[in-house]
Amino acid sequence: MSPNVERVTAAFGEVFGGTADGVWTAPGRVNLIGEHTDYNEGFVLPFAIDLAARVALRVRDDGVMRLLSTAGAESGVTELSVGDLRADRAQGWSVYPSGVVWAFQERGIEVPGFELVLDSDVPLGAGLSSSHAIECAVATALNEVTGAGLDAEQLVLTTQRAENAFVGAPTGIMDQSASLRGRSGHAVFLDCRDQSVELVPFDAAAAGLVTLVIDTRVAHSHADGGYANRREACELGAEVLGVKALRDVSVDDLDEARGLMDETTFRRVRHVVTEDQRVLDSAAALRSSGPAAIASFLDASHASMRDDFEISCDELDAAVEASRAAGAVGARMTGGGFGGSAIALVPHDDENRVRDAVLTAFAERGFRAPRLFTVTPADGARRLA
Repeated sequence: MSPNVERVTAAFGEVFGGTADGVWTAPGRVNLIGEHTDYNEGFVLPFAIDLAARVALRVRDDGVMRLLSTAGAESGVTELSVGDLRADRAQGWSVYPSGVVWAFQERGIEVPGFELVLDSDVPLGAGLSSSHAIECAVATALNEVTGAGLDAEQLVLTTQRAENAFVGAPTGIMDQSASLRGRSGHAVFLDCRDQSVELVPFDAAAAGLVTLVIDTRVAHSHADGGYANRREACELGAEVLGVKALRDVSVDDLDEARGLMDETTFRRVRHVVTEDQRVLDSAAALRSSGPAAIASFLDASHASMRDDFEISCDELDAAVEASRAAGAVGARMTGGGFGGSAIALVPHDDENRVRDAVLTAFAERGFRAPRLFTVTPADGARRLA
């Protein structure tokens, strides 16, 4: 039994007594490239990471959910009725499993009560999809214990529905797709229009590189207004251009588009359209040449998010600039923006120098010290025990 399984099963026994029916896991994700393209029916290139949420679950027969997290500020057991779920009754992290139960019920799936202990090492608020990891782990567990038999695509849509309609965050399908469909040694090239997936080789270690995550520790939340405002601008741009989604606009169309909308909306559109092209180019580069070949696309992506989509912040810019100056071959902010993390592709021999440069840059600017760690592609959601 792995230490991760031992920890969550021990916590379950201490709180609820006896043993769980099983332990399920779902990883967080890093998005290599393709930011704010998913809800525009475009392309993304994330990978599941070796940091994950794990849930130990045991079915009850009284229609009550009893939830406990081993981590975070919340303490004690939260009790909710599976027959009367409302977002305003779920406190803290319990909104995520509650939303998944609600979304299963919306599909006509009868969900029993259950006891659940959550243990996660996905950093909170770092832009690595800690909330989606919880949702996908719970969904994978419920899919098995209810006998629902949902396939990966259906689980993606179910967890997205939980996030959109119950949690209240207007996210696309990228995070869930990476968590549910990821594979070790690969990135997930996802077409967000038809949900088709291609597993593209991404083995940074074999190329002499590490993927360094720089968590700025600037809190962000998709449920806040900035994310929704960007999505509204994209929808407006698509409407003005007479297309279903910005996926249907090419880079060649941008000159004409500029004269049809205000400058801010145009810059939002330009980011999405050029970012889609960068994802396509990055996937092609990974297929033919390997991880180092995507470096210039990472740099261009960050500039676009900073200048056109305006979702970066001083800390993210400092992380990217310092890592590049110290030897990273490419770097960008990752995630929804307004805080969270940056990623840098760093030659293995330069990792310590890049780490030191980032820490120094933050200290010189009076920023809170960042958290730095490396991640590797991992397998997606599954049963562990």
